[in-house]
Amino acid sequence: MFYWFYRHMDINIFQYISIRAGLGFFIAFFLTLYLMPKFIKWAKTKKASQPIYDLAPQSHQEKAGTPTMGGLVFVFASIIATLLTAKLNNFYVATGLFTLGAFCLIGVKDDISKITNNKNNAGLSARMKLILQFIVALGAAITLIIYSHSTELYLPFYKYPIADMGLVSIVFWVLVMVAASNAVNVTDGLDGLATVPSIIAFFTLSTIVYITGHAIISNYLLLPNIKLTGELTILGASICGSLIAFLWHNCHPAEVFMGDSGSLAIGGIMGYFAIVCKSEVLLIIIGFIFVLETVSVILQVGSYKLRQKRVFLMAPIHHHFEQKGWKENKIIVRFWIISFMANLIALLSLKVR
Repeated sequence: MFYWFYRHMDINIFQYISIRAGLGFFIAFFLTLYLMPKFIKWAKTKKASQPIYDLAPQSHQEKAGTPTMGGLVFVFASIIATLLTAKLNNFYVATGLFTLGAFCLIGVKDDISKITNNKNNAGLSARMKLILQFIVALGAAITLIIYSHSTELYLPFYKYPIADMGLVSIVFWVLVMVAASNAVNVTDGLDGLATVPSIIAFFTLSTIVYITGHAIISNYLLLPNIKLTGELTILGASICGSLIAFLWHNCHPAEVFMGDSGSLAIGGIMGYFAIVCKSEVLLIIIGFIFVLETVSVILQVGSYKLRQKRVFLMAPIHHHFEQKGWKENKIIVRFWIISFMANLIALLSLKVR
């Protein structure tokens, strides 16, 4: 809508991505802030709360009855804000909206399964969830290929591409989106634990997307210049705005959980952003907390199957620290600090090449 004002009413200020990204941020922020209390009230009346996992630390039983599926609200707000502020004929934006919405719908299905089957925390089977994630990710990857998105692979701190993956990039991109989606899902176990690292990650990714879409800045920083990607900054800013508003209600003690409808969507679109701005490998640093949590689960399961011994007291690793007696707030804030420092390193890599 705002870009329409520039094209048809000659309001020049709306031609700038930075201005429209700022508008998207505040629209998503205030829309989430307005809708979330109404959603929480509705969810409580419908008893839309996720059962607490039986093997979770005892302190988690206090969270029973907390509404879930809050991700549905901030994803909706992000999409509305983007529709109002971005160029809708930009295929990067259109594919991003599809990816965000489709991963959210998978999460909604999973959350509803958990709510209606309140005797356990199972939800969709792992196999079905993965199949649906792969289908959505494959759709996004094929779209990028159709529109001739670069298939070159870059490494952090190195200014030249190390390989052109060609059609193999479809498989690689699908794995990136699915892995990122599940990594955020695994991390979402404490109040605000996944929310703030996601905000920080999208700030970093939105910055990189803007730079790669800007011919002069990308040339100065020796980054690949990919036309039209800058518009995706608006979606990233909108996600940041909605997540900050969500944090108002999700900080400890949480009034609402994001549920799989939020975590799967955040991770999926995070992977998509990294692919678009050629930061697939850099995403390991940008989403370091998510990687750490996922690796802890892999090590725990692998060690138990191979040696019948556990590496951690409990996995994911945030539960390990709970079992060691750390207070929930201490774990959350320390993980936030780690995420912030990791993203500083990621941003530093843009200059040190």
